[in-house]
Amino acid sequence: MSFIHEDFLLTTNTARRLYHEYAEREPILDYHCHLPPQDVAANRRFQNLFEIWLEGDHYKWRAMRADGVDERYSTGDATPREKFLAWARTVPRTLRNPLYHWTHLELKRYFGIDELLDESNAGRVWDRANELLAGDDLRAHGILRKFHVKAVCTTDDPTDDLSCHKAIAGSNLGTKVFPCFRPDKALNVHLPEAFNPWVDKLQEVSNTGIGTLAEFVEALRKRHDFFHHMGGRMSDHGLNHAYGEFATEHEASVIFGRARMGHAATPEEHARFAGYLMLFFGKLDAEKGWTKQLHLGARRNNNTRRFRELGPDTGFDSAGDWLQADALGNYMDRLEQEGALPKMVLYNLNPCDNYVLATMIGNFQDGKIAGKIQFGSGWWFLDQKEAMEWQMNALSNCGLISRFLGMLTDSRSFMSYPRHEYFRRVLCEMFGKDMEEGRLPGDDSLVGPTIRNICYSNAREFLGLDVS
Repeated sequence: MSFIHEDFLLTTNTARRLYHEYAEREPILDYHCHLPPQDVAANRRFQNLFEIWLEGDHYKWRAMRADGVDERYSTGDATPREKFLAWARTVPRTLRNPLYHWTHLELKRYFGIDELLDESNAGRVWDRANELLAGDDLRAHGILRKFHVKAVCTTDDPTDDLSCHKAIAGSNLGTKVFPCFRPDKALNVHLPEAFNPWVDKLQEVSNTGIGTLAEFVEALRKRHDFFHHMGGRMSDHGLNHAYGEFATEHEASVIFGRARMGHAATPEEHARFAGYLMLFFGKLDAEKGWTKQLHLGARRNNNTRRFRELGPDTGFDSAGDWLQADALGNYMDRLEQEGALPKMVLYNLNPCDNYVLATMIGNFQDGKIAGKIQFGSGWWFLDQKEAMEWQMNALSNCGLISRFLGMLTDSRSFMSYPRHEYFRRVLCEMFGKDMEEGRLPGDDSLVGPTIRNICYSNAREFLGLDVS
């Protein structure tokens, strides 16, 4: 039997039945990802296996570094083929790392290659994959069709003109592609050397002079309006931790003015300014019926030398251990008190926070919108079997997994869509085992629709995206 067979990860008859009858054929709604819109707009053709599989993949770079592979084969000047061969040599050493599963799922689902990748067959795999990449089926649009992706939400800076989204909307692509408002750079008053050029760009794209805080937030409102006009219905924030202290408008104005003059905010000032803006962003989302996402808990750019050499998003980030409950509770409570709490999805990177988030969401459900506050799927280092199970168990024990929005790719790669299959297999294995061991009724008519909803329908209904 091949490694990736039809019942991969499914160890009971019930799990197999749930997967094949209720999960396998559901479409995908990838409501949070980092796919480059320009690649979708251009219907990118990938020239080789490196471009589609290793380009920008810091998961693989981390594994290669851990295996003693020189940096030139990850982010350096080695040729694409040399980099692929270096990865192939590393793959056998990734046993029990999710990369081993993902690698072989991806080879099989994209290229029909049903071999265990290693140094001995790397050349043959390279040639076969590149031959298939030359066809239209594995261009960007072909991949979205192949995996039945109904909609994608990219991650976009407020200063983006969304020209690629305009081009996509005017194309014949069956997949809907929506922008997602990601205003993290608006909080950077502690880094005026980065903040001020960004504000200057915001000023230009919003056609708004920005000399005061009032003009700054008006420019942000205009961009939020523009994203809404372009079909956006979601925002996202990548934060170390939530912000639970809030500057007054006067305090925020002083901090903003000093930052514009090149004076960095102190940590306390930055936190209070960020809290002020996060309240503003929450109100914007609530006004328009958007869903706000909070990605909490990453400790980024830990290796200063490597950050200076290679920049961000190159594999030197990890889980952080900030206390989340007080600040997150304060933030959500303040919005609730003001009648401005939007729908929200909370993601954590430290599994120690699973029960913090799983119980926090229950404090702010409103009895009107089913699952108004969501505990999002395992994110980044936690989007693998064990941590997916942790997240789903915490949600099941403290809330309603039946209302769960399910999986997303959170990926920059067009090769990541089998992660939805991986998640669905894990989901069906959990429910199937519970049914066989008597912890759930052995009733497919009860459990099956729940599986189907988690895979697709819950997200479609909750997010209000036009995916017709």
